[in-house]
Amino acid sequence: MANLVNLESVSKSFGIRPLLDGVSLGVGDGDRIGVVGLNGGGKTTLLEVLAGLEEPDEGRVSQNRGLSMAVVTQRTELPEGSTVRHSVIDPLGFDAEHEWAADARVRSILDGLGITALGLDSPVGTMSGGERRRVALAAALVQDLDLLVLDEPTNHLDVEGVRWLAKHLLERKSALVVVTHDRWFLDTVCTRTWEVVGGQVEQYEGGYADWIFARAERGRLADTLEEKRRNLARKELAWLRRGAPARTSKPRYRIDAAEALISDVPAPRDKVELLAFAKRRLGRTVIEIEDATLTVGNRTLVKDLTWRIGPGDRIGLVGVNGSGKTTLLRLLAGERDTETGKRIQGQTVKLAHLTQELHDLRGSMRVLEAIEEVARRVVLGKQEMSASQLGERFGFSSQKQWTPVSDLSGGERRRLQLCRLLMAEPNVLLLDEPTNDLDIDTLQQLEDLLDSWPGTLVVISHDRYLVERVCDQVVALFGDGGLTDLPGGIEEYLLRRDTQRELAESRDPAPTPVTVSSAADQRAARKELSKLERRMTTLQKKEADLHAALAAAATEPDRLLALDAELRTVLAEVATVEEQWMAAAELAEG
Repeated sequence: MANLVNLESVSKSFGIRPLLDGVSLGVGDGDRIGVVGLNGGGKTTLLEVLAGLEEPDEGRVSQNRGLSMAVVTQRTELPEGSTVRHSVIDPLGFDAEHEWAADARVRSILDGLGITALGLDSPVGTMSGGERRRVALAAALVQDLDLLVLDEPTNHLDVEGVRWLAKHLLERKSALVVVTHDRWFLDTVCTRTWEVVGGQVEQYEGGYADWIFARAERGRLADTLEEKRRNLARKELAWLRRGAPARTSKPRYRIDAAEALISDVPAPRDKVELLAFAKRRLGRTVIEIEDATLTVGNRTLVKDLTWRIGPGDRIGLVGVNGSGKTTLLRLLAGERDTETGKRIQGQTVKLAHLTQELHDLRGSMRVLEAIEEVARRVVLGKQEMSASQLGERFGFSSQKQWTPVSDLSGGERRRLQLCRLLMAEPNVLLLDEPTNDLDIDTLQQLEDLLDSWPGTLVVISHDRYLVERVCDQVVALFGDGGLTDLPGGIEEYLLRRDTQRELAESRDPAPTPVTVSSAADQRAARKELSKLERRMTTLQKKEADLHAALAAAATEPDRLLALDAELRTVLAEVATVEEQWMAAAELAEG
């Protein structure tokens, strides 16, 4: 069977730098290909040449006649002045305005990407960059296609959205070529991996774990990888092999030989040693939040929250977009005040907060100067490094370190921001989406540093691989005013979100307001009253049972948190039912 797209001896340069040099490859029907490589190494260029958005300097790109393809890159633009409906629904050609609502597939895509919540008549011009990217992604996914070409589609999705997208792509029949640094996504979705390196495209069977094994084995046999990168690959392999066996679906790359690479590698993190060191550096008190209430507008994010973060704690904070994660992290950093309660910070705390915003630096500064402005040498755990060495760990080669800050891309500035934070040798790190704009090699470097970092860490990230790798505890904001501890980690979070959604869908809709009081209306209202009274009796019994359970669990903090969250949900429903009962009673009385 012929490939959908073929590249034959394709070369593409920008300036004097060749990004693709004599590349030949093809995309077959049903292929799901993940594209990886260093930032600036040619991944996006490869996608744009493959999709026909850029012409190659040399070589030939051919597509099957009649190929239906959609492309969503980081440069994708939506029509000027359009709404969500114009961009996503109208091109499908439904005859009636609301005919699309009967299409379960379209509705699933709109809900899965959070487009329904944005509103179909919302103008895309006033949306954030992340919202526009989701609209563009939805416009591609609603089509019946032979090939999907996606550049970093998970960047503006939360953990739940990433899982939904992976499931959707697995269920489609379309071929897929996707650039992503989300390693869980690569492992879950992709059956082949392309690594863009040095102008060439190396091809591997399988997803992320298989690529890591193959790359390490290639380095072992050829002995061409520098020692630093080999050590990183060995440590990554050790972590993968200690995890679930399903992390790699293809133990074919002479696993016995691969095991020899990792047989003498210590655990990625010595928890006992790091905790002892953290206690010596930080003492008993790090950051404590007591009886805090946080609101945004008329919405309560947390209410009467007490949260004590201790020395050596490594916490992942998850929740849907808009649940208040960033606001809560700002409270921990002391950058946000609470409406009630207080924040306590230990005297020995030296805190660093990586925000999603890029802080301005003088454009005339060189990269190395910007790092050395903080410090010339740094000790991270047991590792001592110069500013230049840390810069190299974050992808700034010795030559790149003399680049003016004004010439850096957004992703490079993000890496520089993170590098400067670590140069200050903090003992408490608050990281808000640290994986944004980082390639996989840089992510491995960051995780390697955090593995041996002896401090307190709180991370917000949609990258579940990073959270599972560097965090020992996961907590979640579910919108009930509390903070829920999740012993089962990300998987438990997703299961709870599924349960939440099922409960919401099974609840009876609120009674429709009635404007004309007639005998028939009064009978309907009295019937509704009986129904609401029965529901109120059930809720009151449940409330009493929860109070009893709370009293019995006085010495079980985790159970107390779970019961308290459940009680808040019940009390919220009691208030809603009471309002509905009053409205129905007024109508019943005529």
